[in-house]
Amino acid sequence: MKKKNKIGVLFFALFFTVFACTKENTELSDLQKVRNNNNKKSYPVTKMDSAQAISFITKQKIQELLDLSTLYTSGNRDTEIDSVIYAQMKSYFAESDSNKLKPILKQLDSFKVKTAKVGNIAVKKEIIGTDTLDFANFDVEYFDSRDRLIGRFEKNAQYMLKLSPVKFKKEFKFYFVEFDVKPLKDSTSVGVTK
Repeated sequence: MKKKNKIGVLFFALFFTVFACTKENTELSDLQKVRNNNNKKSYPVTKMDSAQAISFITKQKIQELLDLSTLYTSGNRDTEIDSVIYAQMKSYFAESDSNKLKPILKQLDSFKVKTAKVGNIAVKKEIIGTDTLDFANFDVEYFDSRDRLIGRFEKNAQYMLKLSPVKFKKEFKFYFVEFDVKPLKDSTSVGVTK
């Protein structure tokens, strides 16, 4: 009887050890996270009815663009993957103009930003003449290669939701019109200078 108990305990311990050691790692690397960021997703009209949904999608698109931008600035900028990343970044803008990306990349380079995190966001509409313009005001935090905070900046972006019919349904695609990289309030420039 004691021998059966010992064998049972030994079998149970062996069984538990085997299953405890086979845990899969489901965490994605930074490259895997941004590999599929290409701004090809469209959103049904029903999702566009809510200001909260628009705010969520806008924050998501800003974060995707900043993730691609930091990945691009961390590379050599002369490889095939860099050209693919650059094309992906351009796809986030209504006009495929590289001049829209230069200020973003210049600022990320000057601060040596490794990662960026989008914080609070507020979306609003402004009516100018007969046009309704969509704007997003948001905070972004820049971090260096050691994950130390470089600064917290308040930014603005103008965006548009372009009608993109898919299979007889009304859907919208998200594009930036302008992406302001000039800090309105810079955490390092507030205060008295000596």
